[in-house]
Amino acid sequence: MNIKSLLLGSAAALAAVSGAQAADAIVAAEPEPLEYVRVCDAFGTGYFYIPGTETCLKVGGYVRFEVGFGPGAYQVTNGAGVVTGNSDWDTYTRAQLDFTAKSDTELGTLTSVASVRFEYGDDTVFTSNSNDVYINEASIQLGGFKIGRWLNWWDEYDLPGELDNLGSLRLNSIQYMYTSDAFFAGIQADELSYSGGNGVGIEAIAQASFGPATLQILGSYDLETDDGAIRGIGSVAIGPGTFYLSGLYSTGRNAYYDVGEATVAVAYAWKATDKLEIIPEAQYIWNTELVGDDFGGDDAWGVGVTVNYEIVENFAAKVAVNYQEVGDDDGTVQGIVRLQRNF
Repeated sequence: MNIKSLLLGSAAALAAVSGAQAADAIVAAEPEPLEYVRVCDAFGTGYFYIPGTETCLKVGGYVRFEVGFGPGAYQVTNGAGVVTGNSDWDTYTRAQLDFTAKSDTELGTLTSVASVRFEYGDDTVFTSNSNDVYINEASIQLGGFKIGRWLNWWDEYDLPGELDNLGSLRLNSIQYMYTSDAFFAGIQADELSYSGGNGVGIEAIAQASFGPATLQILGSYDLETDDGAIRGIGSVAIGPGTFYLSGLYSTGRNAYYDVGEATVAVAYAWKATDKLEIIPEAQYIWNTELVGDDFGGDDAWGVGVTVNYEIVENFAAKVAVNYQEVGDDDGTVQGIVRLQRNF
């Protein structure tokens, strides 16, 4: 074999080996495209699609720091909000997280809300020297039907200041609402087993708007105590603000309102500037004490002013000072200073 033949054979062998290795080579797979979060504008601002679904999610909440001053800060003991206690000031901090999920269905919009509060305060309202965690709202709504737990109509539609006491409840409920542009009406059934029984409550509400004016009527009946309450709130835009007038009557001890037999409250929300709102307010309550299941005792009254100021976008301050008096007792002064950051 000559040199030429040897070189040709070696080249052929190398080519064969190279071809075999090329056939067995590992080719890296192309990376799959990432699914970026998409903005959902079908239900307003702040929503985004949960990746891989057609459900829109909104995350929000706030952080609040508040100082309360006055005898027994935060401890309400009678209809006018007059309190007793050992300290003349106290503080608390709250963090609230809200998760709202919405999607369109053939039966209407499906909505769920999960809202949780984390609070700390060194007083008797909050667990002393420890954190307090509770459900602010947990609800499911399909079209006009809603079930779950939330602050109900007695709290949602009170006056805008920090003085009035017109009812406040957070219950497990079943609700139906009808809503149009200038009118809404609803009915709700509540669990009222607060006394260990099998109590049920019924509520009904209707609200109509007529140009700058709005009128709302709310009535509730406690089937466990056979008593109830009815409340009306009217408002009208006047000048640089809105005037509010509310009247309420309660027939006796019931879950919805047992602060007094009757009350009237007025407020004016004055929009002084784009950032500053000033709300003077007054309330009078008849028969603030319960004797058995019936009302009696002294009348009570109070006046106050609330100032709201937007420091920057999503960061606001609130200052409220109230004077309250029951019967012939000396009046007391209470109030709050609050800073809150919304997100």
